[in-house]
Amino acid sequence: MPRSDLLLRRARLADLAALVRLEECFPSDQLSRRNFRHLLKHGNADIWVGETHGTLAGNVVLFYRRHARVARVYSLVVHPEHQRRGVAQTLMRTAESAALARGCHTMRLEVRADNTAAIALYQRLGYVVAASIENFYEDGAKALRLSKPLTGSTDRPTRNPRSRQEPARAVSCPTA
Repeated sequence: MPRSDLLLRRARLADLAALVRLEECFPSDQLSRRNFRHLLKHGNADIWVGETHGTLAGNVVLFYRRHARVARVYSLVVHPEHQRRGVAQTLMRTAESAALARGCHTMRLEVRADNTAAIALYQRLGYVVAASIENFYEDGAKALRLSKPLTGSTDRPTRNPRSRQEPARAVSCPTA
């Protein structure tokens, strides 16, 4: 259920410190300050944040490839104090709308195979498992690749077994 107190907006350079603090919720596979700075200034990406009472509750990083109609959720992070309150769902719907606005017809993401809560969220949002990828994450964990058509397109997710993408952390921060 969407939160009425959540302000959605594009991230800006002034958010760098807060974005890095959110990343620190993860023990590994973190985006650095330098990564965020590059994405905000030069990257073919969107970074959306959910802000409540002047504090970032979460963010979603969305990658685009030139001339491709598939957008990739690289990272979805929700601060532990804001989990299970609709922040992740709201950020995902915002990312989907942004991808549609850029002409994409499919969203794709990777999620740790052992993250049942995130998998359940994505399935509720209409994502389906397209592939299983061994040793995907920095710690050797397996990932599931999920995909969702963004329009009435009947295109099926495509899979290139030789492609190796950087690990995505499409999950919420673990609670302490």
